[in-house]
Amino acid sequence: MTNRAQSPAAAAPPPVVAAPAPAAARSRPIASEQLLQGRRLVEIEHNGEVYRLQATRLGKLILTK
Repeated sequence: MTNRAQSPAAAAPPPVVAAPAPAAARSRPIASEQLLQGRRLVEIEHNGEVYRLQATRLGKLILTK
């Protein structure tokens, strides 16, 4: 009878690591100034719905449907 002790690292399968997304698939941030273009409110049409992006006096953004 052999007495083999397995280490926990040898018994566990290697972790699955996701490959990084291609550069074209990563989204880049768009500056709010580019969207607003000097206005405080813009309307955005998305999938047949209209959304409003509004900049507040305190510099926050509000997106409403």
